[in-house]
Amino acid sequence: MDAAAAGTQRANSKEELQAAPLSGKRLLALWNALPGVEKRKKLGHRAALIDELWSAIEALPEPEPDAKRRSKQDEVIAMLRRPEGATVDEVASAMGWQRHTVRGLFSGTLKKKLGLTLASAQEERGRVYRIAEPASA
Repeated sequence: MDAAAAGTQRANSKEELQAAPLSGKRLLALWNALPGVEKRKKLGHRAALIDELWSAIEALPEPEPDAKRRSKQDEVIAMLRRPEGATVDEVASAMGWQRHTVRGLFSGTLKKKLGLTLASAQEERGRVYRIAEPASA
């Protein structure tokens, strides 16, 4: 086992998993976190659980190589591309940001860096922003 990040361990074989200093509670939590397994409340025999755990881990599909988590910037752009658009308060709430951070993203990143055109209109729920689609020539 090697430390992949602070507080984490990685097992490259069933033998490494067996030798790992994992408590029964932690092994049980690992088992119950796997998709499609019957959840357990008791550990049972440690070696048998590790055998089953390793088999279940090996049966997991390989992660997609391009499976990349969307950035917060991508999420904001998606919100602004929706037909209903988004207000500064909606973006701030969804991202966990303060209002001035959202306005800075709109002005600095979206408009100046990325060259996107933001359209805004005063609506019932407040000033709503949308990414204006470029006019087709």
